[in-house]
Amino acid sequence: MRISLKWLQELVDVAISPEELAETLTMAGFEVEEIEDRRPWASGVVLGKIIACEQHPNADKLRVCQVDVGSSEALNIVCGAPNARADIYVPVAVVGTYLSTIDLKIKPAKLRGVPSEGMICSLAELGLSKESAGIHIFELENPELGSDIRPLLGLDDVILDLTATANRADALSMVGVAREVAALTGASLRIPAANGGAIEGKESPGLAVEISEPQGCPIYIGTAIEGVKIAASPAWLQQRLQAAGVRPINNVVDVTNYILLEWGQPLHAFDRDRLQSFTGTQDISIGVRFAKTGESFKTLDGQNRNLQAQNLLITASDKPVALAGVMGGEDTEVHEGTQNLVLEAAIFDQATIRRSARAQGLRSEASIRYERGVNQAALATACNRAVSLILELAGGTATVQKTASSGENLSFSRSIELRLDRVNQVLGQLKRGETGGSKYLEPEEGKNILTALGCEVVPTEKERVWNVTVPPYRYRDLEREIDLIEEVARLHGYDNFCDTLPSKTEPGYLSAEYAAIRNVRSAFRAAGLTELMHYSLVKTEGDNQVVLANPLFVEYSALRTEMLSGLIDAFQYNLEQGNGALNGFEVGRIFWKDGDAMKEADAIAGIIGGDPTVWKWQQGGRDRPLSWFEAKGILESAFQELGLSVEYQSDSSNTRLHPGRTAALSLNGKHLGVFGQLHPQLQQEKDLPEQVYVFQLDLAVLVGELGRSKNLTRKFAGYSSFPASDRDIAFFAPVEVPVVEMQSAMKKAAGSLLDSVELFDEYRGDNVPAGQRSLAFRLVYRAGDRTLSETDVEPAQQKVRDVLVEKFGVSLRS
Repeated sequence: MRISLKWLQELVDVAISPEELAETLTMAGFEVEEIEDRRPWASGVVLGKIIACEQHPNADKLRVCQVDVGSSEALNIVCGAPNARADIYVPVAVVGTYLSTIDLKIKPAKLRGVPSEGMICSLAELGLSKESAGIHIFELENPELGSDIRPLLGLDDVILDLTATANRADALSMVGVAREVAALTGASLRIPAANGGAIEGKESPGLAVEISEPQGCPIYIGTAIEGVKIAASPAWLQQRLQAAGVRPINNVVDVTNYILLEWGQPLHAFDRDRLQSFTGTQDISIGVRFAKTGESFKTLDGQNRNLQAQNLLITASDKPVALAGVMGGEDTEVHEGTQNLVLEAAIFDQATIRRSARAQGLRSEASIRYERGVNQAALATACNRAVSLILELAGGTATVQKTASSGENLSFSRSIELRLDRVNQVLGQLKRGETGGSKYLEPEEGKNILTALGCEVVPTEKERVWNVTVPPYRYRDLEREIDLIEEVARLHGYDNFCDTLPSKTEPGYLSAEYAAIRNVRSAFRAAGLTELMHYSLVKTEGDNQVVLANPLFVEYSALRTEMLSGLIDAFQYNLEQGNGALNGFEVGRIFWKDGDAMKEADAIAGIIGGDPTVWKWQQGGRDRPLSWFEAKGILESAFQELGLSVEYQSDSSNTRLHPGRTAALSLNGKHLGVFGQLHPQLQQEKDLPEQVYVFQLDLAVLVGELGRSKNLTRKFAGYSSFPASDRDIAFFAPVEVPVVEMQSAMKKAAGSLLDSVELFDEYRGDNVPAGQRSLAFRLVYRAGDRTLSETDVEPAQQKVRDVLVEKFGVSLRS
């Protein structure tokens, strides 16, 4: 919130500099992000009067003005503004003035041969607007020529851009900040009061208020005001709104915005005549209810809103006229011809307004305050002050005020028991320095702090225990004893307490699971894949998706059930942007519904399809398609880096992958994931290269295997200095028998002497029985302590032959 120091000084005595105030507020938990000192913007700019204005002799668009700035002689100033004329009061930058907002120092000059001794300024040149059609003209009754124009334009002010924490809704108002400054500095506080007795004819008919949803709206006050005159607000009101970043509109709307800034209480003004025309009745019945299916209405921003069931509405004769606590309707807004008003002041439930605003993707200054919680005890005060200001600035008469409430306890008061020993136990010792005194906070010091916050402190019968009554404006955030202790620490100053380190410290370390995930990431990066990151939010498409109740956008309305779609889209996007093929992987979480239960798991997925060749001059500058085995080799290199032995089996269950080039991966008998080539139909739809490969693995299985004792520490095995003995074996085997199963059986049968087994030939065609294929394997035997003889190798080789025949029914050829 933007805080005007000039406005703040009317509410509380601020005797310190803006920089010191900003530091004090920041240390108390209200971060001041920026200090906007407006005073230098117009330093040296004075009030002048154009006493004569003539056409420039050498330029059609320039005028030569004689300007009286209160000195002995009038200034001769050349001006190009189309609205320059005689007998108007204007801001004049005299020679030597520096306009910081446009980085210009005024010097004597000649414009088309005519001397100019200054510059008549527009609001844009003074930093008060982005663009100006001409010079600024003052409307003044008793002007003092040559006087500083900064008080006239509100440029004698400093703006603090303050950020309040989510639990401090009271800090989103000038009164709330003034209370905080008074508590921090001990300054006197002056809270603005509303004039009483403004309502006349309370029993007059024509206005009724009824609440259908008391939980969403516990209190609603409607006030009828007749005979107002819509006009521009006075300068002081416009300047205060502009300093806060609010655009002035007219006197009635500006008053509602002014009360919003002053008290943090959102208000809304309806045009009563438009309400009657909209509802078709003279007697207006204001209601509060939730929207019905199919309802819609147009908000003040000109958008037609399709309402949802969670939207809380303000209705007139059951017709929607406003999104409660968010934004009013265009059909009933105050306009230049408005004569009669209905002023709304209400309290709305925080969660209800949050859901309603999110359902429409709309946030306003009002909804921001309602979502955090406004001061319910100040509702009537803010409403009455708004009525008084409207009557003062727009005229008219307040005729009717009707209030509807849920009837619940609306005292907004709470008592909390505070133990002084607990305060010292939590906060610790103080830095007393040379002043001496107790090393802990004295009871009187704590009491003074709480009293400064507006709390009532009363000792109880228990020793060193107080009963603290919370003020109504802090009712929402001071709920427990620890909240009071935090307030004591905050106002006394966190930096005034001693630093206490733990008695024993230990070096930090990564958990075994996180270290394993880090190793997995490192292995896939080492294999040449780029790590990617996508949103977990996707469109609603499948039946087993977890769908969000209040999505921000339709594109992000559900949680992803797999990760391949995002990788495929990223691959396609990079190609369209001319970045080439993408080889990447992603570690993330997937979500799905299993019946009524919602489940989630971590996964690692990747996409491979780029030509690994750096220079392509041998290929005519074209990319070479990546084969299935090359892509599998990239995946295998990552597994080898992790020390894992993964098995592959044919799989055709995934409809997005090529049925003949897809493998299911397993690790020590556990299903690990899937790896394969994209289906040609999907490849054509996405306009992707011919051969693109993807994989998705269960991260928990990977991490679990890496956590096994044998993989925690990589052990070095010495190389054998004795020669190996290799044997080849060839046979006819059924096509449906996977090679990986035969390799596994051979390793198990041959025993520890078998160093490796590798398929080096496959043949299908002539001289091969139907339904079979010819396979040839090379088996390498090696021992670390001797040269193997025929008597060592042949028994192991025979066991291999036997297991192949018995288990797989092969026909040996060698």
